[in-house]
Amino acid sequence: MAKIVFMGTPDFAVPTLQALIRHHAVVGVVTQPDRPAGRGREVQMSPVKQVALSAGIAVFQPEKIRRPDATAELRRWDADLYVVAAFGQILPQVVLDIPAQGSINVHASLLPRWRGAAPIQAAIRAGDAETGVTIMRMDAGLDTGPMLTKRAIRVNPDETGQSLHDRLAILGADLLIETLPGYLDGTIQPQPQPDQGVTFAPRIEKEEGRIDWQQPAIVIERMLRAFSPWPGAFTTWGEQTLKVLAGEAVEGSAAPGLVAARAGRIVVGTGEGCFALHTVQLAGRKAVEIDEFLRGHPQFAGAQL
Repeated sequence: MAKIVFMGTPDFAVPTLQALIRHHAVVGVVTQPDRPAGRGREVQMSPVKQVALSAGIAVFQPEKIRRPDATAELRRWDADLYVVAAFGQILPQVVLDIPAQGSINVHASLLPRWRGAAPIQAAIRAGDAETGVTIMRMDAGLDTGPMLTKRAIRVNPDETGQSLHDRLAILGADLLIETLPGYLDGTIQPQPQPDQGVTFAPRIEKEEGRIDWQQPAIVIERMLRAFSPWPGAFTTWGEQTLKVLAGEAVEGSAAPGLVAARAGRIVVGTGEGCFALHTVQLAGRKAVEIDEFLRGHPQFAGAQL
């Protein structure tokens, strides 16, 4: 049985690690160092580290995996294969070449579409009808390595970043377990990615959640769903930050950013159509439905966001 080292950090990687533990010999886990998180900024272990420790698997947490001391530590595990899922650091070729069977990655898109750090959100924002998972053999490029297997799923009309994340995490784990036997015995051979259809999904910054009311309503709706739960979508009302937690694109017209009543809804004008507000939250306050928000803030109707 092949000896595998797994590299991953967030929740997305957990189903893959759990599946590997059930079906293969995982000799070590590499994950990002413990970081402050949450409102209290308490230092927390990554989800992957928690799973590894509960399974009694050795954990390595290098600040930078490309450093010589880190690569020396990896060599001591004498693994046959590295499996990577949302690790959070770029692996240099010197690391990728350590295991005899190479390094393979569980990537949450149908490559070569949406290479990069945020493929799940990118698929929703672009209005893609389908997305999926690609199992690829890694090289030193940004998700440029040859592909082993792919599997597609439909993107639901009400899909959020969280719901699609959860579905793709399970799909990736299942597809990896199906792929590994054929890869390890040589019956599944890596195939180069096509040159056509390459798109990129860079890391998301918090400020990208600011709503541009000049955009079409459908674009705003997709951004809202893609950025749920993080970084979320927000706008400003006067001097206050207003989070928009739920809403939808609807027909109608109003000046971009103008709050208006249309057909029994509270909407905001956009560059094309209107955006109906469902759930909002002022900074430091609880999230409320728009009707309740209006009762507490009647001056909101007619406001310019």
